[in-house]
Amino acid sequence: MIKIGILGDIGSGKSFVAKQFGYPVFNADREVAKIYKTEKSCYLKLKKKISKYIKSYPIKKNELGKAILENKNNLIKIVKIVHPLVRKRMNNFLKKNYKSKMVILDIPLLIENKMYNKNFVLIFIEAKKYHIKKKLKERSNYNRVLINKFRKLQIPTKTKKKLSHYVIKNNFKLLSIKKNVTFIKKQILYDRNRT
Repeated sequence: MIKIGILGDIGSGKSFVAKQFGYPVFNADREVAKIYKTEKSCYLKLKKKISKYIKSYPIKKNELGKAILENKNNLIKIVKIVHPLVRKRMNNFLKKNYKSKMVILDIPLLIENKMYNKNFVLIFIEAKKYHIKKKLKERSNYNRVLINKFRKLQIPTKTKKKLSHYVIKNNFKLLSIKKNVTFIKKQILYDRNRT
């Protein structure tokens, strides 16, 4: 199984590109949303660490957002509680899809939380800043301050790009993205078959 890690800035289109591969995708953001709705243990741990903000179960994202905006250390507390659960779900996803030729891992903190190894193929999604800004503003929960706090948790995008084996330039045009993904998919399979 080839494990592909998708890297890039917030709003660069990582999830959109990940779907174009046509293989199983582990989307960490979606998994976190499920954790907030279904994992009572997560709620109890968060309630203990940031009780001033967590009012009820299931956990509401706006309560977490308020906690992060009021104290940057709350983001670190949240990540320490949530990421082990994300890692567990990722491992379950990998076990479930072990027969797949490829799996795509769309995990914003893949590098930062050391959720990859040397056998991963890393692909950086590059997009122009104005495209990213436009896409972020289209989100219903857009909050510039919150996004900047999340960015501070991440290593610089230049570093992510250097770590990557491939780069896909995202111009947010489906045909162009599909063409780039098809080319890179073929290249990855060719490279793996040579070794």
